Amino acid sequence: MKRVFHPWLWRKYRRAAAAVGVLLTVLAWPAAASIYAYADEAGVMHYSNVPVESDFELLLASPPEPAAGGGDAADRISASALRRRSAAYEGMIKEAAADNGVEPELLRAVMTVESAFNPRAVSRTGARGLMQLMPQTAARFGVQDSFDPRQNIHGGARYLSTLVKRFANDLELVVAAYNAGENAVERYGRRIPPYRETRQYVPRVLGVYRALSLPVAMN
Repeated sequence: MKRVFHPWLWRKYRRAAAAVGVLLTVLAWPAAASIYAYADEAGVMHYSNVPVESDFELLLASPPEPAAGGGDAADRISASALRRRSAAYEGMIKEAAADNGVEPELLRAVMTVESAFNPRAVSRTGARGLMQLMPQTAARFGVQDSFDPRQNIHGGARYLSTLVKRFANDLELVVAAYNAGENAVERYGRRIPPYRETRQYVPRVLGVYRALSLPVAMN
């Protein structure tokens, strides 16, 4: 019988895996592959994109197409390159998170999936910069230059803060609204809209967010 992820098992995972190791696994995995995981009897985490054993459970679903703004490059970039890129904006991320009352891990997770920390990223729909702001969203939150990293990060943080308040800190809805728009989430009864892109985007962002939120200590 296939095992399910009970709460106690997730706690075991959190103790067994250091945050850095999990995050690198998530960031370095090819976009075309979903990530499956299980913990063995010794508490050692195992990952695979081909779950040949029934013990594996889906940890992070792959997107149906390249992430907005990042394109294929966002999925091919190495974990070490992502670390270097993100480090350049660490001060701005912390400042924007503190100013707008959002978690820095959420900002980093959205930025990872949206642009892979590329400040010049432009999506096929016209979203721009690190947080992939659409022109109307940028104008709404006072961003004059979406390619300016500080303006873009602060604009994205303000938008996330608005969504966190609107959807009572339900991060699934917050992330879905960031991708599909808050009106779409409302239109579908405050549920994740049935758009294939959004249904894949939400677990991808939250997978990175949860990896970033894992405790490093292994007690």
